[in-house]
Amino acid sequence: MLVACGAGVVTSTVAMNKLKEAFDEHHVPEDAYQIDQTSIAQVASMADNYDLVVTTTQYDGAEGTTVLNGLPFLTNIGVEPLIDKAFEVLGFQE
Repeated sequence: MLVACGAGVVTSTVAMNKLKEAFDEHHVPEDAYQIDQTSIAQVASMADNYDLVVTTTQYDGAEGTTVLNGLPFLTNIGVEPLIDKAFEVLGFQE
């Protein structure tokens, strides 16, 4: 999974940490997933290497890769549906 924000540092780190917490809470082994982070400018050149891209800013350009809006990780509104969708895309079951 690739997590991206404007500069690839602050808000993507927040989103990445919340995803890791969710994986831990749902007992997903750490070796079952990989989370990388980047800036939104790099997503187009990297997205094909990932099953899922989560962005904390608007992004519409990754054809062939599921892109989810990660804004709920920053607002804490709608986090569970976002995690559920990420799990669905990645094929994780509770």
